[in-house]
Amino acid sequence: MSSLPMLAGFDRSRWTALVDWLAVGVAVSLPWSTTATDVLVVAWFVAVLPTLELPALRRELSTAAAYLPVLLWLLAAIGMLWADVNWAERLSGLNKFHRLLFIPPLLLHFQKSERGIWVLWGFLASTSSLLLVSWASLLIPALASRENVVGVPVKEYISQSAEFVVCAFALLGWACEAARHWRWRLALGLVVAALLFLADILFVVTSRAALLVVVVLLLFLAWREFRWRGLVGAFVLGCVAAAAIWSASPYLRDRLTTSVAELKAYREENAVNSTGLHLEFLRKSLTFVGAAPLFGHGTGSIPKQFRQSAVGDAGASSVTWGTPHDQILGVAVQIGLIGAVVLLAMWVAHFLLFTGNGLMALIGAIVVAHNVVSSFFDLYLFAFVPGWLYVFGVGVVGGMVLRQRDIASTKAARPPQVS
Repeated sequence: MSSLPMLAGFDRSRWTALVDWLAVGVAVSLPWSTTATDVLVVAWFVAVLPTLELPALRRELSTAAAYLPVLLWLLAAIGMLWADVNWAERLSGLNKFHRLLFIPPLLLHFQKSERGIWVLWGFLASTSSLLLVSWASLLIPALASRENVVGVPVKEYISQSAEFVVCAFALLGWACEAARHWRWRLALGLVVAALLFLADILFVVTSRAALLVVVVLLLFLAWREFRWRGLVGAFVLGCVAAAAIWSASPYLRDRLTTSVAELKAYREENAVNSTGLHLEFLRKSLTFVGAAPLFGHGTGSIPKQFRQSAVGDAGASSVTWGTPHDQILGVAVQIGLIGAVVLLAMWVAHFLLFTGNGLMALIGAIVVAHNVVSSFFDLYLFAFVPGWLYVFGVGVVGGMVLRQRDIASTKAARPPQVS
């Protein structure tokens, strides 16, 4: 059996094109609408099932990049059995892991499809339009939505920063590729576009985690493209740029000085503020892991752990809600260090998928590096926009990279033609 029998009677090429267009729809809707993305994601999954070739799917699931996300989901599903919470909370906890199941079919589909680039173009175009609206709402305050802060027309600033950072560094990577081929006008245009994304983060609205992610990705890109010379150049350029941005961005200065003041208030008074709560949640999460290190407290147990830990406390310690604000701890609290090891192994496997040369491999590596670094500050795999950004980024770009490798190996295996 080459594929699932549901495809009988359908034009395979048209059905495959429908699957591709639904993926483009997910990419376009992701920056703007949670509801539309949910509908399109489900539609994509239903549409792709009839196209999957079972032998190819089995081969795909034998690779670490495909089976480790599934293994992590299985551990979370089993983890519901020992969670001391009601089934609604257990299922709510498992829901955060469901999107990992999309990675194998995405890899397999876009290893065969020629239209993966459409998904990337769709996401870039949609995020660029969001960038324009963000700048417009800053320059023309009347355009800003009453429900959102200035510069964040939809959703919230953490999701927007994640999208802008990934687009900025993908464009910078493309600029490096263009410069390598002496296409200087294209390279300059790409750098300008990337700087517009970064300027929005630095001057309009940002998450504090995004600032560190920008620094890490800058060093990563410099190392990947130019090795030690790139690292030194990026460090020097970064120091100069940081000094200039600090002088020119009142927003950034206020953001960082407020964080320092909040940290001092938390240490001295156990005050309830954003920075203090992040540290308090981290401290408590480490305690939760220490209490059940191997298998965790069960899937969906995080809310109950925070409720119980707040009994009888005061200040920041009395807050009854919270998350670990760290992806590794977010997994370890629920399914223990075993789950955390699988999560780390999944990140490594996905990063190794993109160790080759070429622009697609670079973009994939940027997506993985962004998620890994960001996940030290929040549950980025469990969050809606960053989570789907990672899943579709790894799945679509990973499939494109595998397709390129298949084509290259096929050409290499062909016998030389005799003239």
